Amino acid sequence: MTLRTGPRTFGVEEELLLVDPESGAPQAVSGSVIRYAQRHDELFLTGGRRSKPLETELQREQLETATPVCATLGELSEHVRSARLAAAQSAAGVGVAVAALATSPVSVRPSLTPSHRYLLMADAYGLTADEQLTCGCHVHVGIDSPDEGVAVLDRIRPWLPPLLALSANSPFWQGADTGYDSWRHQVWSRWPSSGPTELFGSAKGYRTTVEELLATGALVDEGMIYFDARLSRRYPTVEIRVPDVCLDADDAVLMAAFVRALVDTAAAEWQAGEPPDPVRADLMRLAMWRAGRSGLRNDLVHPCTRRAAPAREVVQELLGHLSPALDRSGDLDTVTTLLQGLLRRGNGAQRQRADFTRTSDVTAVVTNAVHHTAAV
Repeated sequence: MTLRTGPRTFGVEEELLLVDPESGAPQAVSGSVIRYAQRHDELFLTGGRRSKPLETELQREQLETATPVCATLGELSEHVRSARLAAAQSAAGVGVAVAALATSPVSVRPSLTPSHRYLLMADAYGLTADEQLTCGCHVHVGIDSPDEGVAVLDRIRPWLPPLLALSANSPFWQGADTGYDSWRHQVWSRWPSSGPTELFGSAKGYRTTVEELLATGALVDEGMIYFDARLSRRYPTVEIRVPDVCLDADDAVLMAAFVRALVDTAAAEWQAGEPPDPVRADLMRLAMWRAGRSGLRNDLVHPCTRRAAPAREVVQELLGHLSPALDRSGDLDTVTTLLQGLLRRGNGAQRQRADFTRTSDVTAVVTNAVHHTAAV
């Protein structure tokens, strides 16, 4: 086996809240926004290429955007920003706004999107589905084969919690501060198949695990394999689902750069015959909880030692681990700059809390998020 000579392709999916521009309250109007977008297809043309139109999600108060398949970080950055702008313009067309918030700071009772699949999920999971108004950032990275993809999944596990800490953008739930930087992660963890996994060993091992989970009857379909990182069912990619949707487009671009470098690094380790770290899934679950609880404000679980370590030390360890891959792709300087910017201004949770401290008003938190989302 030989190392790649060119960069892996990648893409980003972002889930966004639809909100009233005055009150900040989530609005159940995704169908209207998508119909507006379909009538204004020119919104999705960027640099001569067309991004994927908006899609519905579980709740009618949210939308999903997606970039095209990209080869460079600059290209991906352009498409993340244009997708956000197209979503904002489509929302404005029906009198609402979009906010890159992973949970709603304003109290809400979500409204289920009435598709057959979502109705099945509502019936199967009760309150878990009823309350599931959360927005994530999903990064897809191209792989050469399912076996390479599973080798990647087995090797990136210890490095995923720092991505949650950096992206954490959901401190509020039903109008109150939860004390968590990512309450989204807590809500998402209620799904029966969510979270970290044990080592799969091979594509056959991965497939066997999926089939065993489906055979329990506890999942509606294979789309509910909600692992922190999984093989995509539709594309030749691995899909990392850990990050909250990020307040700023720059931070979404940073997540994508980190994830692509993680995949490159893990694939190179596999090709070199280096075994994966056998860290247990229960320790991974604890590390992910720690990252969601305090984000960058306190200690994280160090990916190598499994001991508590300052968040910034862990983030620098992540950067060091990925620097060779980032250097090969020509992204190291850009990623270093983006990371410095995030650490300087804080993750989304820190900035939401700063807005609330200044105003004592969750509506202002949403208003500022709308501004940051559209500032592309």
